[in-house]
Amino acid sequence: MANYNRVILAGNITRDPELRYIASGQAVAKLGLAVNRKYKTKEGEQREDTTFVDCTAWARQAEVICEYVKKGDPILIEGRLQYRTWEDKETGAKRSKLDVVIENFQFLSRGPGGQRPDAEGSSPKGDEMEPLSDDDIPF
Repeated sequence: MANYNRVILAGNITRDPELRYIASGQAVAKLGLAVNRKYKTKEGEQREDTTFVDCTAWARQAEVICEYVKKGDPILIEGRLQYRTWEDKETGAKRSKLDVVIENFQFLSRGPGGQRPDAEGSSPKGDEMEPLSDDDIPF
């Protein structure tokens, strides 16, 4: 039987991402994502549901996410589901959690007038760009 574990979500960051480093020196970031779904009931009433998803990013992706996003920012993530279990330190009870391990992500626009940095961290504004001449256009 074939298995497939792939998740694609677009939503808003629910809290500022938390960056830490594990003993080996590898970065790990924890963040929350809110994903909204709008629908109509049988009676024609508009409704909206929100699903809250915990996400984890590793290595350089963790550092980039923590550098450029904050609570409320939109983001698109692609990853896989991971089920974790542990024992609660205070009560000794078994706990479990399903979260998304981020494998790819894309910053989304903040809306009209919002600037989003590119991969190098600079954010070009319209007045800083040089106009194209007819010779620059390849067709």
